[in-house]
Formats: sequence, C-alpha cells, structure tokens
Amino acid sequence: MVCSLYDVLKEKNMYGKKTIGIERSTFIIDTKGCLVKEFRKVKVDGHVEEVLKYINENLI
Repeated sequence: MVCSLYDVLKEKNMYGKKTIGIERSTFIIDTKGCLVKEFRKVKVDGHVEEVLKYINENLI
C-alpha cells in the first residue's frame, strides 16, 4: 500500500476517539522516480506557493 511506503498513516484523535488517518503530506518526485523533497503536516494556506517556490528554486 502506498500509504505505508510514504509513512503517512498516523494515529489521530477525532472527537476524543483515537483513529488511524492519513497525515496531509506532499512529495516531490523527480523524472527518475527519486523522492526529492517531502512536506509533512501540511497546512492548506500558502502550501501551493511553498511547493512552487521550492520547485522553481531547486528543480528548474
């Protein structure tokens, strides 16, 4: 399962009940299939800009 490979399944506390859920993450993978950068515990606000900035400064 891809979730296991990227270690994104995490224990979460939903309304006082512990559950397993997916940690919001972004992974940048190059054209050779190598993981270049990972962003963990992503917050929506500003994240797209952060990822695009990283790509423009490091990969283009």
